[in-house]
Amino acid sequence: MPFIPHTEAETRSMLETIGVEQLDELFDEIPQSLHAAPSADVREGLSEMEIGQLMRERASADDGVLCFAGGGAYQHHIPAAVWELTTRGEFYSAYTPYQAEASQGTLQLLYEYQSMMSSLMGMEVSNASLYDGASALAEAVLMAVRANRKVKSKRVLIPQTVHPRYRQVTETLVRHQGIELVELNYDLDKGVVDPKSLKISEEDAGYAALVIPLPSYLGTLEDVHTLTDWAHSHEMLVVGLVNPLAMTLLTPPGEWGKKGADIACGEGQPLGIPLASGGPYFGFLCCRQSLVRQLPGRLIGRTRDLENREGYTLTLQAREQHIRRSRATSNICTNQGLMVTAATIFMSLMGGSGVEQMATASHQNTDKLVERLSAVEGVRQRFLSPFFHECVLTLPVAAERVLERLAAEQIVGGIALSADYPELENGLLVCATELRTEAEMGRFTTALTRAIQAEKGAA
Repeated sequence: MPFIPHTEAETRSMLETIGVEQLDELFDEIPQSLHAAPSADVREGLSEMEIGQLMRERASADDGVLCFAGGGAYQHHIPAAVWELTTRGEFYSAYTPYQAEASQGTLQLLYEYQSMMSSLMGMEVSNASLYDGASALAEAVLMAVRANRKVKSKRVLIPQTVHPRYRQVTETLVRHQGIELVELNYDLDKGVVDPKSLKISEEDAGYAALVIPLPSYLGTLEDVHTLTDWAHSHEMLVVGLVNPLAMTLLTPPGEWGKKGADIACGEGQPLGIPLASGGPYFGFLCCRQSLVRQLPGRLIGRTRDLENREGYTLTLQAREQHIRRSRATSNICTNQGLMVTAATIFMSLMGGSGVEQMATASHQNTDKLVERLSAVEGVRQRFLSPFFHECVLTLPVAAERVLERLAAEQIVGGIALSADYPELENGLLVCATELRTEAEMGRFTTALTRAIQAEKGAA
């Protein structure tokens, strides 16, 4: 809505009609701790023109910023045609395609998306997306607990190297269903799951599933084959949490171990979705055919009518998802349709080889960046183990303070890790996608050197 159409008199009239004195009373169920404080920069009574000017100033502050941060959101090249096509009216205004006969274009696009994601993950089935990577992991955990008929336990193993926000979101969504997330420690030297934490006693009640990140939040690569076979030997289902771009170079979840992972999920943002101050993103969720009836969301099917004409339709979508929430497989009834549209067009334009080249270039650039930064006095690579796309460095001073100094030079220098991982004191997660040039990496290295020296001097 471009503007608020109600006058103060109309608003008062509506509040009087429903017996409420102030508008804020309609939102009194929101805890005070979650209320946002008024912005000191937006004084009362600004006109539309003045507000517009203020927002343009805020937006321009992001211009020219050099980004070396990853952690689940990545700055990749997006062909111009992707969003020119995505924002055409046919796609831009399309909503959930309940009427198949009137939604063939949207349904075909979603069918193509499902086909691409299934192929990328080495899986047999994909749904038509979820809200984001974090909620996709939560849905995968719920699905694994429902689907595992061999183990009655509602406990799920999840490594500490899974994205901290993903773990928090998953905990929020599953705890009220009696599901317990049991964290696995990681090896402080290698940055991967500590083998010692995989020991299960005979008295243990067992676990429904194991989550395996590839790559991990710290950029490291787990021994997915060993972990998958270990989980299956203990009657767990395996949930692969993966970066879709990385799957063009690494073994996809469907091929892990002897049997392959059972479920694959993750964040689709690297597939043609720009960085935009926190979203929107979209989550993907794939599985093996035997679990399809536990798959949340919706599936698009291809068929032929009585006249042998090819057509597309919604299939395997329980009506409970719309009218009986307590009976639903999942309460996500719609999806991030526009983002999926962009991702489908992106993958179609780039092709398998194009996406693979992006992944290769991203990894090569990160390798170069780590080599450059490790030459700075006091900076070292934290984990001497294989990584993809991003890597943890240890600085000689507080990473948070260094990032503040870099920000003053229009450089997003990575992500400080100590808040989520206290044991990684002065840890900095850095990333370089295919967009980063040698000159930009040189600028970052010089700026980091200055920032470290300045911070040492301030101490």
